[in-house]
Amino acid sequence: MRIDKDFFAGARGSLPILIGVIPFAMITGVAAVSVGLTFSETMGMSVVVFAGASQLVVFQLMGAGSPWLIMVLTAWVINLRFTMYSATLAPYLQKLPTWQKAALAYMLSDQAFGVSLSYFVANEKVSHRWFYFGAALTVWVAWQISTVVGALLGALVPSSWGFDFAFPLSFMALMFAALRDRPTVVAALAGGLIAVLAKGLPYNTGLVLATFLGIAAGYLAESMKTLREVTA
Repeated sequence: MRIDKDFFAGARGSLPILIGVIPFAMITGVAAVSVGLTFSETMGMSVVVFAGASQLVVFQLMGAGSPWLIMVLTAWVINLRFTMYSATLAPYLQKLPTWQKAALAYMLSDQAFGVSLSYFVANEKVSHRWFYFGAALTVWVAWQISTVVGALLGALVPSSWGFDFAFPLSFMALMFAALRDRPTVVAALAGGLIAVLAKGLPYNTGLVLATFLGIAAGYLAESMKTLREVTA
């Protein structure tokens, strides 16, 4: 099977974002070991779930002794964004066979989505499948290798290293690139503000609240925008 040149373009396009992905994955590996997971359990979760934000939050909830239902609900809410990512990418990949779409869906990540969508919008003549595959596979491989390193280091990594910067860093570039219109800005501001104000709520439910209200605010802003266009 010939590898298209757009595969390498996708791989190159994802390289800058790995600055945030690699330490973020290492933190996730360290966090998994710190809450009692074995190396095999840590890597099994990393490969099967492959959703760093929800993994890290679940580890935090495990450390706090939260009920399993709260963990499942929180992970589900955090990962709802992948539904929106899939719907956005669907027009570019909908003609692929089901098995290929399933494989590409498994590798979907914030980073692969952001890099691919930005490239698709700016370049009409591109193999969407190969570019996305190159970007997604590069992120996936970097994530798994970095998780291995984090899991092996475990408690040996001192907290003074300050790897906490990786979590927001891996999303900031994607977030600012996605703020293309008023509804998305409203959703981001509302969700961020509520997340800060509700930080003290138990079991990280403030994050769940911020997610739902941020989406609601964005939907309301989009509805008002559409209404103004119709009545204009």
